[in-house]
Amino acid sequence: MRIAYIFSTVNASYILEQMILPQMEAGTHPVDVIGMFFFVDNNYMLTQGNPTAERLHAVVKETGTLVMGCDQCCEARRIDDRMHEGFPIGCFPNLYGALMEAGGVDQVITL
Repeated sequence: MRIAYIFSTVNASYILEQMILPQMEAGTHPVDVIGMFFFVDNNYMLTQGNPTAERLHAVVKETGTLVMGCDQCCEARRIDDRMHEGFPIGCFPNLYGALMEAGGVDQVITL
């Protein structure tokens, strides 16, 4: 199954850092994660120097998973110029286009 995660809640960092990323790092996550999209303060996880960003970047290099931050959220927090290399920012049309280009998804999960 091909899925995309949308991280929008205050619990998103815990779920990503303690549940999803360890499985992806170990190669035991039971689905193919095609993309991840981050909203509001969850975008801080994608900034340069953030340990979660470093872990995600390593996974992206192995899997090709799209990791994107919300452009309006990043700009409002003034972190759009601090995003980790390889993590673009964009809006839903950018996300949809990138996911379709990657072959589409079967399910979107919002956390």
